[in-house]
Amino acid sequence: MDLLLWGVLPYVSIALLIAGTLWRARYDRFGWTTHSTQVHESRLLRIGSPLFHFGMLFVVLGHVVGLVIPRSWTDAVGVSDHTYHLLAVSTGAVAGVAAAAGIAILVFRRFKVPAVRKATLRGDHLMYTFLLGAMALGLTATILNSTGATGDYNYREGISIWFRSLFTFRPDYHLMGAAPLAFRLHILFGFTLFALIPYSRLVHMFSAPVQYLFRPYVVYRRRDPEPTANREDRRGWERVR
Repeated sequence: MDLLLWGVLPYVSIALLIAGTLWRARYDRFGWTTHSTQVHESRLLRIGSPLFHFGMLFVVLGHVVGLVIPRSWTDAVGVSDHTYHLLAVSTGAVAGVAAAAGIAILVFRRFKVPAVRKATLRGDHLMYTFLLGAMALGLTATILNSTGATGDYNYREGISIWFRSLFTFRPDYHLMGAAPLAFRLHILFGFTLFALIPYSRLVHMFSAPVQYLFRPYVVYRRRDPEPTANREDRRGWERVR
């Protein structure tokens, strides 16, 4: 079972992520959208959306640092294990709470506002289930590990090594089998969510509006307070005031 869950499932999830993304880019370009419901309700959206998106941005960055950067690297630059965990828990807690509060507001909005509820697709229910589950399990695992409920388990010596071994195609699945249950469930929900990304509204994360950085300026002109009938005819361009 450990081989299936931690040695095979991650590659299946990534394969579904890549294949689904390529398929939608090729055959479902008009469906590649967030299906925005801002026209139906904007007050809750203005609160929940920034909280969720910025919170998730720092959550993802924290996962990258914790899983990809080996412990030996942080030791080499003088960051002690205690300092690392203090920074990881403090910043991760703030980001996690912000993301959790944001998604709670968005889910409440989606089921509370009738027009938004009607615009919810059937696949969204499955996506929200695994998204909320992954976030709740991640916060639970962090709390349990910080309070010592999981013993002296150090994920940097277990989960992180297993995660990096996936890139060498020699997954050390025994390390994941020895991880606490909360961590295993969190990762299981996470990889399932990866597989669902191309088939849900989450696919919009691959459409960052980078072109906005290079678009030409938009020129705005103020309304001329002088009535047109009282203006004299002039040749050429008029100076913008």
